[in-house]
Amino acid sequence: MALDFDLLKELTETSGVPGYEDRLRDVVRREFDGVVDEVRSDAMGNLVGTVEGASDYAVVVAAHMDEIGFMVKHVTDEGFLQLDALGGWDPRILKAQRVTVLTEAGDLPGVIGSVPPHTLTEEQKEKEPKVEDVYVDVGLPSDAVEERVDVGDLVTTAQTTVEMGDHLTGKALDNRVSVFAMLEAARRLDDPDVTVHFVATVQEEVGLRGAEAIGVDLDPALALALDTTVANDVPSFDAAEYVTELGDGAAIKLKDSSVITNRKVHRRLRDVAEAEEIDYQLEILPAGGTDTGGLQRSHGAKPVGAISVPTRYLHTPTESVHRDDVAAVVDLLTAFLDSETGEHDYTL
Repeated sequence: MALDFDLLKELTETSGVPGYEDRLRDVVRREFDGVVDEVRSDAMGNLVGTVEGASDYAVVVAAHMDEIGFMVKHVTDEGFLQLDALGGWDPRILKAQRVTVLTEAGDLPGVIGSVPPHTLTEEQKEKEPKVEDVYVDVGLPSDAVEERVDVGDLVTTAQTTVEMGDHLTGKALDNRVSVFAMLEAARRLDDPDVTVHFVATVQEEVGLRGAEAIGVDLDPALALALDTTVANDVPSFDAAEYVTELGDGAAIKLKDSSVITNRKVHRRLRDVAEAEEIDYQLEILPAGGTDTGGLQRSHGAKPVGAISVPTRYLHTPTESVHRDDVAAVVDLLTAFLDSETGEHDYTL
């Protein structure tokens, strides 16, 4: 598959934190144009692109479009910004990061500063880092900051997405790479036997909220989530701790902390991958939830499965995926949907 790197770059570099996914929604809506039969959004901001099938049997494919970020909670008298986290951050990686502050008057560049280590006391060096101790410097006098920045403005890390060997690296690959895969599968899907709702969900990073709402609104017979997953195939981890490995193919989820997937669904995903000679690996994620969990219990019990993109350095500005794994996710999702007739028995 020839990967549309420009689209992936646009998706990842566009800002969209939980509850404020507007810019991403505009991009996805544009990409749905001419590909799906109907596009609609809801009061939370979930965006649904529907491909009508030969039957009313409905399948939901969901990929969340929000990224972890921050909200400004206070502007100091000196003009520095204090932050409230939106999603799970490791505060150890925040120092010396460039950020973008999204204000009503336009975007402001900023930095999360880190003072020289030789000016710190031993007590300061040993202090455990916390998000609430982070300050953003936008390089303006305090009166100018007060005019430009309001409490409630959003902040994201500022990072470009680049090709790095066989890998692609940047911010927000969690989960824009899955949105990308969903859009590619929607383009490939032709005259399906079942109706497919492709959904770009919101607020996954703060509790799977968009998926829970959309599952009630659409009430699908079957749901698949697309997300990233841990690839700890790096020094200092044992093989049993890898979860997945870059370059080994699409990850078929067996469980995470929010869901145990339907065994008939993940078995069929494996059968399809083997029949189509698509590289895959099995995913058992010990911690972290996905939209799969939100969809499984919406509007009653649902058969659910998930396909994941193995990703190194999750929840950092340097998330990295292997281009072959991205292609495998697109191939597997497309083949699964092409072969869904609505007659498979997923009851247990």
